[in-house]
This record gives sequence, structure tokens and C-alpha cells, in this order.
Amino acid sequence: MFRLSLGFTLVAIELVLLAQAARVVHDWDIGYLTVNRDGYTTRRAIGVNGQLPFPPVYATKGDTLVINVHNSLDLPTSIHAHGIFQKGTNYMDGAGLITQCGIPPGENFTYEINADQAGTFWIHGHYSHQNVDGLRTPLVIYDIKPAVLEYDEDMLIFLEEWYPNEFNSRMAEILNPLVPFPPPPSFPYGLINGINGNNTAPITFVPGGKYRLRVINMSSTEWFKFSLPGHQLQIIEADGVDSVPHTVDGLDLGPGQRYSVVVTAHDTEQYNYQYNVTLYANFIPFIPGMNPRYYLGLIEYKPGAPVKTLTQSDDFLTEWSDDVVLKAWDQQPLMPVDKTFNWTTGTTKYSNNLTYSILDDIPFQPPLVPPLFSAMSMGDLALNSTIYGPQTRAHVLRLNEVVEIVVNNPSSLYHTMHLHGHAFQVTEYGPSGTQADPNAPPIPVRKFSEWPMRRDTFVVPAFHYTKVRFLADNPGVWIFHCHMDVHFAMGLAVTFVEAPDVLQKQQTIPQGLFDMCHRQGVPTWGNGAGNAAFNLTGLPPIPS
Repeated sequence: MFRLSLGFTLVAIELVLLAQAARVVHDWDIGYLTVNRDGYTTRRAIGVNGQLPFPPVYATKGDTLVINVHNSLDLPTSIHAHGIFQKGTNYMDGAGLITQCGIPPGENFTYEINADQAGTFWIHGHYSHQNVDGLRTPLVIYDIKPAVLEYDEDMLIFLEEWYPNEFNSRMAEILNPLVPFPPPPSFPYGLINGINGNNTAPITFVPGGKYRLRVINMSSTEWFKFSLPGHQLQIIEADGVDSVPHTVDGLDLGPGQRYSVVVTAHDTEQYNYQYNVTLYANFIPFIPGMNPRYYLGLIEYKPGAPVKTLTQSDDFLTEWSDDVVLKAWDQQPLMPVDKTFNWTTGTTKYSNNLTYSILDDIPFQPPLVPPLFSAMSMGDLALNSTIYGPQTRAHVLRLNEVVEIVVNNPSSLYHTMHLHGHAFQVTEYGPSGTQADPNAPPIPVRKFSEWPMRRDTFVVPAFHYTKVRFLADNPGVWIFHCHMDVHFAMGLAVTFVEAPDVLQKQQTIPQGLFDMCHRQGVPTWGNGAGNAAFNLTGLPPIPS
């Protein structure tokens, strides 16, 4: 029987944590393989060491996670530890063409990641959106003792959507000027712990036990709902940040989001139960059996016990996870704002007949020189956002200023926004634009009550705005982007260049990162075009 814990009981965890912090080493050969993950489609995918899914990564707070990567693809690659702040090690963030050039085909690079945060994270490809084709796995960093609630066992549930076609072929259709935009939607299948959701092994409970379930949405486009009818979920963590325990009926997770919940098992093994996983997207047509897709798993108290079926739908549930209801466990107060960015998402067709997504006036495109190298090499000019090139959408921040971002979404699309290197205080949701249904109740303004919850990935619902705040206390170059990969690939991103004057004094880019760029003909000095001062000759034209 496959246990979803995939790891340790708490007793084993604490014994490990009492030992000295370690170097946790993984050797990854990233390459292509042919798989049938959903039970319907056989196609090329990207895995590690010939496996997909490849094993989750576990570490202990204080460890150094070492990942030796060999690239067996025919394209560059990179990996990003989603939710890890990389304080003092911005060059290990793995954001392709932002903090590094990709690892060239046939070559090696070693990531050293300081596991100085405890919680639920994930690692995924961050070059050419290779995560969509399989380059993704959970990352769990254990702490010595749970800060919020005690529990008996730690379990991992990772959710993915799986498309029948590779990402690049889907993007080629989306960006094809000869094809009407948007093209017909795709309808992916749902995977639970790496396989078709209806084939996943049971979650095993012992009567009276308390279980921490770490639930991760590793999808690239669609949302997941997760519930255990007959059981309540106490949220104790969101995106690596501990929360005051809050009881809900179910979790609603956008791409990139994570929760930990504690579930108390019933006192009897008289019945087994079912858990529900729903894969859905509100922004594509409702087609029964395709959107949404429903998956049922087994909560097993006793093999062969009758299954107490309470419902096969989430519709009856009343309370779902909600950022503005959650409270941060450490009770950090709302930070006063020093600088505000007020941006509106959009999709625009340009004169070249191509359609791009925008957040801040024009679509994001990476410059010729990764912005981290420009920030490190341009001296005082690194404080001037112009030198990074217009399509980098660079915004220079001072050290320790509090930044508020208002993302307005006056459309029927949804977005999940993720900032590398930081967690946001999520403060407010409200109406933006005109609702699709004029007869629907008006969208209310909802604000946090006290101790605003922090998370690194937040949702901007259709026809809503979302307000968040973060502290610019992490010198580096950090990409802020939609974690729906199609939107990111179409340009929905900006770059924050944070305290480059401090960055230049405190960090040194490893020589191996320079070498990878040079072997691919990418300059590592100068402005976004690889030139001096404000000469940006050579950058691609801005769409008009």
C-alpha cells in the first residue's frame, strides 16, 4: 500500500532534526521521456533520472540543499525553488534569463539552496516553461517542532493538470497570427501524486489520529478544490507561512499555491470515506466531464470497510480557504506603505497581429543580458530602471521600503501572481471593472481583519482587484509574474530590482553562471542590451 506521507512520522522527524544540519545532495539528470500519465495520452515529457513523477525533495530547516543538475535536453534548462526567498543568494533563484542563463544542453550546474524556511514549497523548471511538461516536484522543509498544532503523521498530496500536447505546441497555436485568438481551449486531466486522480492509492487513517496534509497545486493553468467530506480541515500554513488554525470545509488552490491542514480522524474504523478533488477553470466553457473534472479517492480506516459516501460534489460545502480570513501565526501587523504600484492586467492585439498579455503598460520580454548581471555590473547606473530595457519592466526599489501592489483584473480571466524572494501581506479584494452578469450581486470589498496572512502566490479573481504589500528587505532581482504559464509566456510579468547598490556589495555571482552565459554567446556586462549607459541598441522592438 502506497502511503501518501512519502516521508517521516513526527518522531522520526524530530530525531533527524536533533542531528547537525546537513548537506542534502541530489543528482538530477533532466531529460526527455515518453509517458502516459493520465491514462489516455502517450507523449513526450520532461523528467529527472528517467522518472516522472520524480521523488519529492525533503530537507530540514538549517540544511543546505544541493542539486547537481545535468541537462540532457536539447534546450537550456534551469530550476527554481518556489517560495524559497534565497536571501543572500539571489543567483541561485533559477529564474531563466532573469538571474541566470539556462544550463546549456549537455552541461552541468550545481544549485546550493539554504533551507532557512520551514514549510511546504515546490521545485520546478523556470526556463521555457518546462515545468508544464513535467519538470516539477514538491519540496518539504521540516521544522524541529510544529509551531501551530501537534499531529501524528505528515502526508503529502500534490496535484497537477496534464495536457495532451507539449507546452511549446500549445503556445505556437496561441501566438499564431493566422489563428483566431483565443484558440479553442484545452481540457487537461487531473493527477494526484503523479498519476490519474482516480487511481491514486488511499489515504490511510488510524482512528483518533491527527494528520498534517500538505496540499500543493503544481498545475500551470487550472485550479483545484480539495475536500474530505465527513472531516474538517484546520489550516495551519499557506505558502510556507504558519497561520492561526482556521477550520474550513475545503481548500481552493490556484496554480502555485500550497496549504497545510490538520485533520483529526474519527474514533471508529466502522467506515471508510471518500475525498474529493476537482480540477476546474472558470474562464473556459463548462462541459460536463471535461470542465470541471471530478476525482474521488479513498480515506481508508480499515481495508474492506463500507464506504460512507456523503457527497460526490463540493457544492454543499460552505466555507473554503480564504486569504483575508486567515491570520498570520506570528501576528505581524499591517505594514505602512512607502510606494504603490497600481497595475491592470490585459490582453492586447498589436500591429504585428500577435496577441500579448500586459500588467504594466507593455508585455514583458527578457532582455539580452539577464537583469541580475546588469544590476551587478552597472555601478550607480543600476539604480536607474531605464538601463534594464523597456520590456524588462524593471522597477528599482530602495532597501526596506514597503511596497503595495494593486492588481486590477477587469476581465473574465483569473490570475495567480507570484513574486520571487518574498511573501506578501494579502490585505484586500474588491470589484474591478464591470461584472459579466449585470444581475449578479455586486462584488463586495473584503479586507483582512487582523494580522494579515502572508503568502508568495495570490489570486486575482475575474472582475476583481487584489491589494498586497511586501517589504523590500532582500537585495536582488526578482520576477513578479502570473503563474498561469500561458499568461506569463504572453508577457504578464514585471521585474523588481531591489537595492542594487546593496546587492553589489553583499553578493558575488559564481563563476559558473558567467561561464554558462559566455558559452551561449550571452553578454554578462552592461545594460539590458549589453551596452554601456543608456545605449539600448540591439534590444527587440516594443510591440505597437
